[in-house]
Amino acid sequence: MGCCTGRCSLICLCALQLLSALERQIFDFLGFQWAPILGNFLHIIVVILGLFGTIQYRPRYIMVYTVWTALWVTWNVFIICFYLEVGGLSKDTDLMTFNISVHRSWWREHGPGCVRRVLPPSAHGMMDDYTYVSVTGCIVDFQYLEVIHSAIQILLSLVGFVYACYVISISMEEEDTYSCDLQVCKHVFIQKLQIIE
Repeated sequence: MGCCTGRCSLICLCALQLLSALERQIFDFLGFQWAPILGNFLHIIVVILGLFGTIQYRPRYIMVYTVWTALWVTWNVFIICFYLEVGGLSKDTDLMTFNISVHRSWWREHGPGCVRRVLPPSAHGMMDDYTYVSVTGCIVDFQYLEVIHSAIQILLSLVGFVYACYVISISMEEEDTYSCDLQVCKHVFIQKLQIIE
């Protein structure tokens, strides 16, 4: 069987999603963002499953991918709301690190054009292992970089959802055609058996 346009497009789209999720995973690891790390890990697994399902003509795997893309869009909308502080959310909370650490987005201190200065604590009563970081001169604030990452994920997921639905419908039609062909073959075989007898 040749590679139809929908299947090839979904394969390319899954590969793009995989690259995008891996890039995002790296920067979330650098920032110790545990909630996004978990989400990215699940996303990578499901995208690989969708890729496998597309290559191997397994519509059930593609269905799992389709359901996941809807959940992934929801997660990324939440991340956008979190970093833009919509609905009482605050980007200064430890929500993304599960309140385990005080780390924030890696982009907060290492964004494009950012100048990072480490300042020692001024009071002797403060904890010795904590230092204060001053960041100035950023071309783009870190929250907008995180929003751009999430927007790209949403765009890829929505297009992936559409292509996955198309590939599933094509696969179901092919299965129906194959099923009808088997019934016709069975009927012809039975007729030939009756002729021989």
